[in-house]
Amino acid sequence: MNISRQEQRVLHVLAQGGEIRLQRIDNQIIDVDCFNRYGLRLSDCTPSVFRKLKRRGLISSIDGRPYQITRLGREAVRPQLDNRAPARSR
Repeated sequence: MNISRQEQRVLHVLAQGGEIRLQRIDNQIIDVDCFNRYGLRLSDCTPSVFRKLKRRGLISSIDGRPYQITRLGREAVRPQLDNRAPARSR
């Protein structure tokens, strides 16, 4: 599945425990905020990226909670090194 760089960044943050929160007025999406597990905001998550991820079934919301990654989204995200892992000594 072809996934853009921005979509990959958003999926990676969601795979590590992040979430997407929407701001709506009259059932229209005004703003999309993606937060990592520490509460920091990711600027790459735009309404167009959100719509693409939702249309492909890579993210979902259950019972009105913030959007999280689905199983299909976990399979689609490319693995990346975790920046928190300690360096190995040689």
